[in-house]
Amino acid sequence: MRILLVGAGGVGDAIAKIAARRSFFETIVVSDFDLAKAEKTIAWIEAKHGPQGGRFVAAQIDASDPDNVTAVAREHQATHVMNAVEPKFVPTVFAGALAAGADYLDMAMSLSEPHPTDPHSETGVKLGDDQFAQAPDWETAGRLALVGMGVEPGLSDVFARYAADRLFSEIDELGVRDGANLVVRDAAGNEIFAPSFSIWTTIEECLNPPVVWERDRGWYTTEPFSEPEVFEFPEGIGAVECVNVEHEEVLLMPRWVDAKRVTFKYGLGNEFIGILKTLHQLGLDRTVPLTVRSTNGPVEVAPRDVVAAALPDPASIGPRMSGKTCAGLWVTGAGTDGAPRCVYLYHVADNEWTMAEYESQCVVWQTALNPVIALELLAAGSWKATGVVGPEAFDASLFLDLMARPEDEGGYGQSWGLEERTATD
Repeated sequence: MRILLVGAGGVGDAIAKIAARRSFFETIVVSDFDLAKAEKTIAWIEAKHGPQGGRFVAAQIDASDPDNVTAVAREHQATHVMNAVEPKFVPTVFAGALAAGADYLDMAMSLSEPHPTDPHSETGVKLGDDQFAQAPDWETAGRLALVGMGVEPGLSDVFARYAADRLFSEIDELGVRDGANLVVRDAAGNEIFAPSFSIWTTIEECLNPPVVWERDRGWYTTEPFSEPEVFEFPEGIGAVECVNVEHEEVLLMPRWVDAKRVTFKYGLGNEFIGILKTLHQLGLDRTVPLTVRSTNGPVEVAPRDVVAAALPDPASIGPRMSGKTCAGLWVTGAGTDGAPRCVYLYHVADNEWTMAEYESQCVVWQTALNPVIALELLAAGSWKATGVVGPEAFDASLFLDLMARPEDEGGYGQSWGLEERTATD
């Protein structure tokens, strides 16, 4: 397996660092528009693990140009293209991988357009619609596009498959619930506002109308931050208020897993919600460029890009961050014995541990872990498919077993939890 890793930001950097401990691949080409970022990642790996004998190579790439993606993939004879850049680049990296004759993975799907309020309306474009529309091209080429293979989406979708296959005879709701108790402080020890993930992506997810799926209604939207609920997260994180957010799981899970309802709720907190609402009111969430004065004359710049530039790079805040993040799936329905059952399947990442082991903050590290596991299963032939598919299409037990197996036994040493709950938890 020869992997072209597109993007050496926080998640891409963590993917390479996690993969450096594995032996399933021949080469990973760490690429970025800023070549220095790719070289920095490789330098860290070699300082930590010694010379890699060509297993890691740096390359410059323009993710906005599908022809350039194709050219870099072909130059390095990539068998797999791992997309680790912002979702606005999904269409170009997706097209470039197919043209290069490579398989493809991403952690966020093609973006949505204004959603239909009527579930039977033909207007609006949902997350991933553009990619699923191209499934016949991937099938004809005999190639795989594994979409949404991060943590959320990704691991949460693996949990959905596991719940359907092993834990439930009938599922009422698949409810992704994401929460954390992370705190970021400045040099003086004061708590500051510093999102732990790309603010560009966070704005896209949180200010778009959230999508809900119901068996009798299909996909429909609600108001941003709707249906607040307090959810109790494990391992000391505690109670966090979660609200509806647009996310890929709701568009993926119903395609492969039988359930009556699918939702995604994220623990944002009142301060974060207030800031997002203010950005929207001021038009600073927009992606259409405005003409702005500068010392070198008028320039075209998107307001959202200004917001992203003004905030700390999520990859850089790890040393100032403390706490844990939890990604998980709350499932209700009938157990295999037919009795009512409610469980929460989850994985927790502790920032202190991820920084000590990988110098990666826990949110980006947790996202990066899962595509590496998926790539290893694909390399071994344990997961096989063609076309455009989500994580739900594969055997979840293989993934979770490899994830939890101790490192000295060939696994990743990352335990995952299963808590029996009541419907009111």
